[in-house]
Amino acid sequence: MLRSELLAAVESVIDSQQFVLGSEVAALEREIADYSNTNFAIGCASGSDALLLALMALDLQPGDEVVTTPFSFFATGSAITRLGASPRFVDIDPQTYNIDPSQIEAAISKRTRAIMPVHLYGQCADMDAILTIAERHGLPVIEDAAQAIGAEDRGRRAGSMGRVGCFSFYPTKNLGGAGDGGMLVANDEALAERLRRLRVHGGATEYHHDEVGINSRLDAMQAAILRVKLRHLQQSNVARRRIAQGYRERLSDVSQIVLPAEDARGTHVYHQFTIRCPRRDAIRQALDREGIASAVFYPVPIHRQPAYALANRDVSLPASESAAASVLSLPIHPHVDERALDRICEVVRSHA
Repeated sequence: MLRSELLAAVESVIDSQQFVLGSEVAALEREIADYSNTNFAIGCASGSDALLLALMALDLQPGDEVVTTPFSFFATGSAITRLGASPRFVDIDPQTYNIDPSQIEAAISKRTRAIMPVHLYGQCADMDAILTIAERHGLPVIEDAAQAIGAEDRGRRAGSMGRVGCFSFYPTKNLGGAGDGGMLVANDEALAERLRRLRVHGGATEYHHDEVGINSRLDAMQAAILRVKLRHLQQSNVARRRIAQGYRERLSDVSQIVLPAEDARGTHVYHQFTIRCPRRDAIRQALDREGIASAVFYPVPIHRQPAYALANRDVSLPASESAAASVLSLPIHPHVDERALDRICEVVRSHA
């Protein structure tokens, strides 16, 4: 559908011979900032690097702590650890799978330097509650919005509410490139300028470095592709919501299945349509036999991963652990049609 537009964009980059940063990246940054209702956007090499750069820009140091969720992709925790700090995991709301604000304050210590909620599966965490806690304790909020570009919380776009918002453009995301890519958004000009320096080894110019940063530049080819796809993102997100409604209509009467909760305060963009069922593994095996893809996001919470298990051996986060044992994400992308929905749901219903 977008083939001709994408090929033309790639050809333009090849003709320009400008492959790293440059005008395409600058244009995408302006467009993402506008789309996210923020003042600034800074492209980088991946969503994982976006998290790392955000923490670096907020001067996270060894021995510091960041309050976050264990029910997320591993990068949420590892970005903190790479700077010598420690993630302080807080359990999730079992309805939305996002961090439970009511448990955050108990996790804050004298070493806490930030709160990093994740907008999981395409739905924003309860940001008013989180921001109130953060303000009370003088802590910045970093939004891990890797799965939620275009999602809203009380009319505010994901990424725009905290000190920094972090996006991923991995190919499977709602806005996905043809490889890795990431973006940070912010409203503070000084912070944005520092992020721009940090992504190029901490240098204000190519050979003059104010501090030690990393090499995390967004490729112009990815930016050109993403600019094409950004023009279609709202339409794509609307299609995802329509498909999610199709699942609800077909599965709402299956008592063994818990459908994803939609919080009325915002707009869910359904990066994933995630159900829960005690017979999750049987359903997944049945789908696989029919050649239908499904996935478990995430089978092992971060605090139970080998890299973190020892440090968290006495930590019990029952809602996260229960979710990991029962969640299953069904196919959801703009090209899932009614016939496919019927087929998928027939398999799910018969094995639930």
